[in-house]
Amino acid sequence: MAEKVLVTGGTGFLGSQLILQLLQRGADVRTTVRSLAKKEGLIKTLQDNGIQNTDQLSFAVADLSSDDGWDAAMADREYVFSVASPVFFEEPKSEEAAIRPAVDGISRVLQAALRNHVKRVVMTSNFGAVGFSKHRGADQVTTEADWTDPEVPGLSIYEKSKLLAEKAAWQLMDAHKDEMSFATVNPVAIFGPSLNEHISGSFMLIENLVNGSMQRIPNLPLNVVDVRDVADIHIRAMFTPAAAGKRFIASADGQISLREMADLIRRERPQAAAKITTKKLPDFVIDLGAPFNAQAKAGKLMKNMNRNVANDQAKTILGWRPRSTSKETVLAAVDSMLQYDLIK
Repeated sequence: MAEKVLVTGGTGFLGSQLILQLLQRGADVRTTVRSLAKKEGLIKTLQDNGIQNTDQLSFAVADLSSDDGWDAAMADREYVFSVASPVFFEEPKSEEAAIRPAVDGISRVLQAALRNHVKRVVMTSNFGAVGFSKHRGADQVTTEADWTDPEVPGLSIYEKSKLLAEKAAWQLMDAHKDEMSFATVNPVAIFGPSLNEHISGSFMLIENLVNGSMQRIPNLPLNVVDVRDVADIHIRAMFTPAAAGKRFIASADGQISLREMADLIRRERPQAAAKITTKKLPDFVIDLGAPFNAQAKAGKLMKNMNRNVANDQAKTILGWRPRSTSKETVLAAVDSMLQYDLIK
């Protein structure tokens, strides 16, 4: 019998890839959308990418900001992938305006799942909930046991919202662990190929490199992961019994810096590299600017954070292996940007 799953936010960069892989394994998939106007677009995207059984995909209207529609969306579902994040049509005016919707959104999803006797929820969290700590040296390894310090200087509102939303989710599930199992996936910067012109926020790093808006390139190390690998971890976390109660960092092995990304694109995708600067931004400029400039403060945090990231838990418990190296992941993202004319 086909697994009955719900994917929240199925029209997004990760959500659509997750639905594609679930349909490939024969699952009965329902996804939430904020408007049914997006239905045909997703179906066409999946069909354009080789999915023939789109009759096994259904849609429900539900929004993280409202209780409406969630019980109908979860009716008869056994498994729920909580992928969607709150949508802001303008920049939040305060931390509270960003954090409260994130916390309320995941709480709304989990409460509805509990009411409808769902077996397991897998939540898409973020490496931002793991990797930003004041006191982790470069010789230490960052694992799923780590939690971001919400007061670390330079932490973005987005990262803080993901941290507090995940903490709220675990707190709620600790009180209901006998009723439903729960796991989280904590991806680093998600790149890789897009199924359509809809890309993730992480692509802004590449966009800023290739459109020339990054006038000097900092020595900024990054951990990246292919969107296909992130979807794969989600599915394994859902259907592996031993995954209950666990967090899973989704990251390709090793790391790649912004300067290495720039060199890679120049060498392997010269048609996208015409505007990439060769100028470098020295570390001391970021350090000097951090006390006075929010962007420099965030840059210093990114520069100094521990990038010695372990993905062993996903490998050991889930039997997962990343299909793509960091370089392959970046190039696949550039290829998608070229394919959909997103490089200006």
